[in-house]
Amino acid sequence: MSRILIINARVVNEGRVDEVDVFVDGDRIAQIGGQIDAKPPVRVVDAAGRYLIPGMIDDQVHFREPGLTHKGDLATESAAAVAGGITSFMEMPNVEPQTTTRAALADKYERATGRARANFAFYLGATNTNIEEIRRLKPGEACGIKIFMGASTGNLLVDDPAALDSLFADAPVIIVTHCEDSPTIWTNEQRARENYGDAIPMSEHPLIRSAEACLLSSTKAIELARRHDARLHVLHLTTAAEMKLFSPLPRGEKRITAEVCVHHLFFDATDYERLGTRIKCNPAIKFEADRDALRQAVIDGRIDIIATDHAPHTAEEKANTSYFKAPAGLPLVQHALVSLFEYVHDGLFPVELIVDKTSHAVADIFGVEGRGYIREGYFADLALVNTNKSWVVSSDNLLYKCGWSPFEGMTFRSSVDMTLVNGDIVWERGALQGAPAGRRLDIDGTRQAT
Repeated sequence: MSRILIINARVVNEGRVDEVDVFVDGDRIAQIGGQIDAKPPVRVVDAAGRYLIPGMIDDQVHFREPGLTHKGDLATESAAAVAGGITSFMEMPNVEPQTTTRAALADKYERATGRARANFAFYLGATNTNIEEIRRLKPGEACGIKIFMGASTGNLLVDDPAALDSLFADAPVIIVTHCEDSPTIWTNEQRARENYGDAIPMSEHPLIRSAEACLLSSTKAIELARRHDARLHVLHLTTAAEMKLFSPLPRGEKRITAEVCVHHLFFDATDYERLGTRIKCNPAIKFEADRDALRQAVIDGRIDIIATDHAPHTAEEKANTSYFKAPAGLPLVQHALVSLFEYVHDGLFPVELIVDKTSHAVADIFGVEGRGYIREGYFADLALVNTNKSWVVSSDNLLYKCGWSPFEGMTFRSSVDMTLVNGDIVWERGALQGAPAGRRLDIDGTRQAT
């Protein structure tokens, strides 16, 4: 069992930064305070002014297992996650076979056990026809119900009004939505084909996957949630126009919450010329004004959670320059936190805000038990961030199975020096440590955000 005393840390927790010691005994935080005297045996870690934060809980990842493991899998992508200070993840249902039954959910938990380096939970995917399976879902079996309200393929596209009504009326846990209006996208695609033929440039992506398509779908989801008093979390918002839909009230007073992803905060449409298909994702990275509005919404409290939507494809798949053939999605978990710390360096976000949006808020909104905060008695899921240690992203230091990153060649001014999961050091000195330490998250998805 781990016995670790972290001294001289700048502990970021619950809106404060305090220079205190943290004692980890086994899988839990045993004591927080000044000059803790822990009896041996104990390993002492001198944090030397670095930030000690609760590990990021990423509420939206695609780790590609089962069925798509040439792109990534639960072992490889969770390794990249802990290298980036992410200690827990919630994984999406668009795998093969799709996670649309409770049996498929159980299979994924079995696959993750003993292989995932971070803690894990899984979503149950909604279809036009699996409402009875969703009604049978018990709290704790899934972290939420994922509804693709447009912009998906196969039976994960939920476009039947009666099915949507039933899903919002009867979902026993929180609903999370991908909101893009498919008919609007199809119309925009046809316009682009008429203008460009088969040579549609990537710069058309934010016009095809337009602000209008996003706003129409997000508005519909919110109307359904209000009609049925459902708990709703709208994923990966991308537009200034959508921000008016969400409240700046404290999250404990909300039934409807909102998320932004790190790449939508970081990139804008001017980056398509440089990065092309590497930043093609759905919903699309939009324009500078949208990016700036998202950043302001994080500050204002309209955005509650920052996540990744980590979605790897192979370099060969992404190298396809055809607009319609290049897949959407990019790998992000290894670099999410350090990209956010760039805003600390720039004075845009205080470090307390980053911790709130990446950890506290996720634990509160999804009802994650015993995690998301640095508190005595909580699980020791921690990240030690050094804001004085810059590094360059290169193919040599990537842990993603796909082997590439949109950040390659970029210098980040902060690094994750150490990550602990359930009290075990799983990342230190730029290398993975020990055996996989991830556990199934204890989630009460029926609980109101607090």
